[in-house]
Amino acid sequence: MADTAISPQSASLSATAAGRPEHFDVLIVGAGLSGIDAAYHLQTKCPTKSFTILESRNALGGTWDLFRYPGIRSDSDMYTLGFGFRPWRDKKSIAGGPVILKYLQETAREFGIDRKIQFGYQVNRASWSSPHALWTVDATGPEGNPARFTCNFLHMCTGYYDYSEGYMPGWPAMDRYRGLLVHPQHWPEDLDYKGKRIVVIGSGATAVTLVPELAKSAAHVTMLQRSPSYIVARPSEDPIAKWMLRYLPASVAHHFVRWKNVLLGMYFYNLARRKPDGTKKVIQGYVREFLGPDYDVEKHFSPRYNPWDQRLCLVPDGDLFLAIRAGKVSIATDEIETFTETGLRLKSGEEIPADIIVTATGLKLKLLGGLQFSIDGAPINPSQSLGYKGMMNSDIPNFAWCFGYTNASWTLKCDLTSKYICRLLNYMDAHGYAYCTPRRRDPSILEQPALTLTSGYLQRSSEILPKQGSKKPWRLYQNYAMDMAALKFSKLNDGTMEFTRMKNGNRKA
Repeated sequence: MADTAISPQSASLSATAAGRPEHFDVLIVGAGLSGIDAAYHLQTKCPTKSFTILESRNALGGTWDLFRYPGIRSDSDMYTLGFGFRPWRDKKSIAGGPVILKYLQETAREFGIDRKIQFGYQVNRASWSSPHALWTVDATGPEGNPARFTCNFLHMCTGYYDYSEGYMPGWPAMDRYRGLLVHPQHWPEDLDYKGKRIVVIGSGATAVTLVPELAKSAAHVTMLQRSPSYIVARPSEDPIAKWMLRYLPASVAHHFVRWKNVLLGMYFYNLARRKPDGTKKVIQGYVREFLGPDYDVEKHFSPRYNPWDQRLCLVPDGDLFLAIRAGKVSIATDEIETFTETGLRLKSGEEIPADIIVTATGLKLKLLGGLQFSIDGAPINPSQSLGYKGMMNSDIPNFAWCFGYTNASWTLKCDLTSKYICRLLNYMDAHGYAYCTPRRRDPSILEQPALTLTSGYLQRSSEILPKQGSKKPWRLYQNYAMDMAALKFSKLNDGTMEFTRMKNGNRKA
């Protein structure tokens, strides 16, 4: 650990036209799951710290307020996706988007977090001043006017995808199509699809969510996939959780259910990585049980990759398989040759008529809300830095970001991150430090991709993703137990984190 001291500049920071910028000890960006979690822990564990949450949209909830397509739901169980400090109490473990959004709204209201959110602020730039131990954050406000904030610690909870647009690959003759073309990220509220012929292009989590829901009232739904995904059925209600909640005190039951699901998830993930062929056979065996021996599982449900090379898709109560069995849904595994006036023509020559085509073709990544960074006047690119414990960046002071698991519930990692930040802030206060900076000191550490999944949305954006190192604390484990050891119980003063005091004890001039 390096302990350095610097002298503050005498010049004051520039003020906005309306006066000096609003200052907070901690600035949280994003009012979704991770932002609400971060705010709760900050006001609980660091009660003397002032903070605010800047949210670019006009409502809290993040993903669960943005996406409004039919059937939107969790693809992780809510006992782990929900907050540890306010357990999930709905009977369904795999829950619908509106129920999840209500849970987030009630949580924010119950703990007064909703009063800490400033809506309609799109952050644009963040500039760090070492002499002042201060971030200056420039944003665009609700009326389009510039706004400025300062903070000692900046915590990004913006998720990882672009809220303004989804990924749309180009296909030949799209402009010829005379029907309705819809992307799930911008689902029209008044879209009437009753009795319509629908094609959903895609095979990921969004597609397998949409298809069975649309099939309830559409004339027919075709899920068109270039290649299959692994799809696993799970009960929407957790029978073990129901039993525990019936016979045990609620707090005890929720604790055990949460850890039961964490450990089972870790076990099956590690089993799939160790024994991919066996895991593949088991998954396909369950699909055959739903669809029968005559269904071509090999063609439509046998991916080219191993389990967990990409994230598995979850279907509650086997709803997709049941819709296929009922004849309401069909799967087409082929590539698009061209759009036609009335639908699609595939490379096999098959033509699929469609009144509505839904392009469930994935997300566009946009890390850290597209924020531009500079340190002491020099522009920096966080994607060129090395991730420290999966939550901070090398050589960037007093800065952290929430990035959840790719193989488990998002909230689990974000919760550990928020608690660690509180430990870090309290440690710095106790020892008189103004800021902390992860430093890459070991030359033997090799750079590696932070995420190893082969999913298209990650491969398309590999150049903007941060790197991980070959050794701890730069290694990203995607393992809740190991991260708990690294973030909850490890030393803060670990020889990698550099702590800095101001010479006169002040944090800013």
